[in-house]
Amino acid sequence: MDRIILGDYVTAPTEGAIATTAYGGLEKFELADFLAQWKGLQREAIVMLGEEQRIHPSAFIHPTAIIGDDVIIGPDVKVHEFTTVRRGSILCAGAQIGFNCEVTATFVGEGAVLGHRIGVNRTILGSRTHLSASVTVAAINMTADMRKPDREVIIRTMTGLYRSGTTQFGAVIGDDTQTGNNISLGPGVAIGRRCQITSGVTLAIRTVPKDCTVTAPHTMDTSVRRRRIFRT
Repeated sequence: MDRIILGDYVTAPTEGAIATTAYGGLEKFELADFLAQWKGLQREAIVMLGEEQRIHPSAFIHPTAIIGDDVIIGPDVKVHEFTTVRRGSILCAGAQIGFNCEVTATFVGEGAVLGHRIGVNRTILGSRTHLSASVTVAAINMTADMRKPDREVIIRTMTGLYRSGTTQFGAVIGDDTQTGNNISLGPGVAIGRRCQITSGVTLAIRTVPKDCTVTAPHTMDTSVRRRRIFRT
């Protein structure tokens, strides 16, 4: 079975007090281990930062935004109108959360941008990711009672199945990945660095290698192909 190491997808925070917490070692975690420890890591970080450092004074939070009591917000973060940032979320330095978003138990990497009407749950977003309008990341499988998820989230890799160890996990979205609009991801997605996901894609229960473009010309016809990267 493949291992999913977070350092293969995302970069740990380097700016602000968040970098001095366990989140500064994010890259070392295997995904399932991180998910199992996440609530505890968040509690430890809150205690370490204290109320004075939990929300950096340089952050802009619109008066209509709602911020949960245990949310950590780094320097120069922007949270715009009618957005809710719920329990257990971390917004790293320079992250921008647009109009009417809902962010729940999600790690948002440095310089990441969430456009308008984004909904993400139990997700890890890498540095400089850019999600355009109307992107949803779901964190639970369909079940008889959606209020009580009871099916473990599984990810299909190139060599087999990866067990997340939890019934609630949306996605890992790698550094510098970009999306179009009207996209549905998860549960159970791991997308590599520098990918592009075009409008209309629905994707769940699988990994996508780095430097790929994911398209969906038809709802049931999703393709993945390697991107050509030109380096200077």
